[in-house]
Amino acid sequence: MALDPSSAYEGLDEEGEQQNVQHNQNQAEEAFLLPSHNTTISGFCHNVSDEIPLKRPKLVICPSLVNCVFAGSSGLAESSSFGDMENDLSFQMSSKDGNDLTLPLKLPPGHKEVSEPMDSSSIGDDNQDYINDYMIRLDLTDDLLHAVFTFLDHKALCKAGLVCKQWHASSVHEDFWRSLNFENCKITSDQVARVCRRYPRAVELHLPGSLLDNPVHEALRTLKNLEVLTIYHGNLGDAFFSLLVECPVLSHLIVIDATLGSGGSQEIHVRHESLRHLQVMRCRAIRIFVRCPQLETLSLKRSGVASANLNCPVLRELDVASCHKLSDPGIRAAAMSCPLLKSLDISNCSYVSDDTLREIAAVCTDLQILDASYCPNISLEAVRLPMLMDLKLHNCEGINATSMAALSQCYYLEALQLDFCWLLTSVTLDLPRLRHISLVNCRKIVDLNLSSPALASINVTSCPILNRVDITSTTLQKLVLQKQQSLTTMTLQCLRLSEVDLSECESLTNSIFEVFSVGGGCPMLGTLILDSCESLSNVRLTSTSLHTLSLTGCRGVTSLQLACPMLQKVCLDGCDHLQRASFFPVGLLSLNLGICPYLSELEIRATQMTLLELKGCGVLSQADINCPHLQSLDASFCSLFNDDCLDAATAACPSIKSLVLMSCTSIGPGGLLALQRLSNLTLLDLSYTFLTNLQPIIDSCPQLKVLKLQACKYLDDTALVPLHRGRALPKLSELDLSYGTLSQSAIEELLACCLHLTHVSLNGCTNMHDLDWRFEAGKSCSDPALHRKESSCDWTDDSVTEEESSVRLLQILNCVGCPNIKKVVIPVSAQCVNLCSLNLSLSANIQDVSLVCLNLTTLNLSNCLALEILQLDCPRLASLLLQACGIKEYELECAIYSCHLLETLDIRSCPKIVVD
Repeated sequence: MALDPSSAYEGLDEEGEQQNVQHNQNQAEEAFLLPSHNTTISGFCHNVSDEIPLKRPKLVICPSLVNCVFAGSSGLAESSSFGDMENDLSFQMSSKDGNDLTLPLKLPPGHKEVSEPMDSSSIGDDNQDYINDYMIRLDLTDDLLHAVFTFLDHKALCKAGLVCKQWHASSVHEDFWRSLNFENCKITSDQVARVCRRYPRAVELHLPGSLLDNPVHEALRTLKNLEVLTIYHGNLGDAFFSLLVECPVLSHLIVIDATLGSGGSQEIHVRHESLRHLQVMRCRAIRIFVRCPQLETLSLKRSGVASANLNCPVLRELDVASCHKLSDPGIRAAAMSCPLLKSLDISNCSYVSDDTLREIAAVCTDLQILDASYCPNISLEAVRLPMLMDLKLHNCEGINATSMAALSQCYYLEALQLDFCWLLTSVTLDLPRLRHISLVNCRKIVDLNLSSPALASINVTSCPILNRVDITSTTLQKLVLQKQQSLTTMTLQCLRLSEVDLSECESLTNSIFEVFSVGGGCPMLGTLILDSCESLSNVRLTSTSLHTLSLTGCRGVTSLQLACPMLQKVCLDGCDHLQRASFFPVGLLSLNLGICPYLSELEIRATQMTLLELKGCGVLSQADINCPHLQSLDASFCSLFNDDCLDAATAACPSIKSLVLMSCTSIGPGGLLALQRLSNLTLLDLSYTFLTNLQPIIDSCPQLKVLKLQACKYLDDTALVPLHRGRALPKLSELDLSYGTLSQSAIEELLACCLHLTHVSLNGCTNMHDLDWRFEAGKSCSDPALHRKESSCDWTDDSVTEEESSVRLLQILNCVGCPNIKKVVIPVSAQCVNLCSLNLSLSANIQDVSLVCLNLTTLNLSNCLALEILQLDCPRLASLLLQACGIKEYELECAIYSCHLLETLDIRSCPKIVVD
């Protein structure tokens, strides 16, 4: 809010300036309750006057200057000094000798402060181009302050006016005070009157009705340019409404929550020649008389008016919503007195009847918008509203199936809302321009039949007995009919429909897929959601446009046939009774059928598919998989996936790189020969199978890098001989032999000779006793024939020295849960320079661990209860896990003495270590 203009600085000398600043500050605080600022501003004003030459300077400024001068609403008074702003301001001044002085708005990098005038010729061309291209020139004392102050609200203007005389003069300029808002201000009527007289050109005024006394009335007479007047609360009598004629250009009058009338009559007369918009909301009055020849909109919303006498020949909008005291004849008389009415709101007027609507429709022939919500007596019987475009009938108890006859005559109707119409049983409409329809909580509706080329949206929610839906539209793109428990039949002719959501429509039958297949009336359907439609059993869908299908939670589906070449995503979570599935053809990139435990027959034709998961399909016995670009196939726990299935899959999918056949016990050595077709195979998982030797794998998978053989109980010691003696699978880097029956000697020979392995897992190997590499370090494969073979092998590189060839590439070694390991010794001679992670957790009988591993970063000895000796020479160890170990505190301190990079030490539940 502005400072009191009656105290503007006029004729002040330099010495009296500070006293007037303090005077204005006190006055602002009293009138508008602004916070007091104790910032010293005399130095700032002094600096400004020192920098400004005698001739009026010109300032070059861009809009970002506002951020430099004012941060929020705190104003320039919070700046420390003018010098702090020199780098953000740009001036072009005329010096005493007539030369121009220019400083850029944003000084370029490497600039130097200018402490004395300089000739314009000394300014660089780049700087001059910057000014000419990006800046505009404003007058410092007038244009600059005026431009900056336009970004401030009234409170900020009040604070700015406290800076100095110059700023005060600019802050009280009438351009900033065209709108006077006294709402929520502790201010007296005399102060309001002074402000109004100070700004006679104000166009907006907002003030409480409690301030409308004689001084304010007189001040209002001076506001000849007033266009908008808003009054809050208070008592408004005839004197106030008679005063309005003194404001000849008044166009908007808003009265909120006030008591109208004087002398106890509660009757008011509103007369004005130019008034166009009148709002009398939540007001208390008995009768209102409006005589405004130019009035276009009138709102009496939630007012206690019992009678409204209108003489407004050009009124376009009438709102009498929630006027509970206004009778049916009163509403009829008010509306019929306005023949040009286009919008009528009679919502929550419980007395309105069909007779009133019929007579209003006969007079107001151009009525386009009608809100008759919560009018229980309306049924639209014999009501004709041919020009109606928007109709709201929320919670109209009289609306029923016979009301559709009246609605069918509304040829221009575009939006229709029939929410909570409890008696409505059927909706049948053929309206060429209908775009939006809403049917929420229509509990008795059974049939929905809509035909409209322009239909764009349908909102049907919580209609529990809706059984049939027939929709024809050329523009409808999305249809959502969720939780319609009784919906069984649908007919759609929607050429542009792209998304349909029928989630939790429990009564839908298999015939629904005919609607969405080719020839069903939805040629552009892209997304179909049928989640939790438990009555569906046989899904048969053919579509050239469908790209997303969701059948999540459809537990009754047993057969699935999809011929959708554009299909890219299908969700089958919860379809746990699916027995037969055919994807022929589809455009899927990936497919997960692992959640279908009863799947027995599978056919897939997907030229773009790269990932297929069949994990857990335990009864899958027939699988025709034709995916030429498939790279990953997971058939874990498919116990009936046999040699024939594998042979067919490898023949049709030659690009497979990752093949997981865990627990596929029906695959034998002969079936593994089919892997010869997979020239790119790098990962093979045959865990929990009856594999007896590795020769089929060695012969078929020369590029194999990862081999997992967990719990292959029938794999004996001789099976590993080709790996470390014959140098088979030269690219193999990761080997998992966990939970096997291999002997200690076989494991030792493997670790001693297969130096190219980087990841080895021996978890749960009960036959492994010790992991002592003191002897294995110097051990070599002693077979002379092997040496001769090695010397003639093509893979031997003459440039590799004997020392380099003995270095192990092992990086990760896992021996979790090996109960018979008692000692682990890895000396420096073992050449484990690449070992970075060693996991010996749950090996309860380990007693002695001695490691010399220069690059080891993680060591896990959790739950090694028998551990007593720990010797570590691991300078890069960062994580040491000793949870529930039996090591003593002193042994631990000695072990980690040289581990300077240790970050994590877990000694929880260690019985021999006391943590303070």
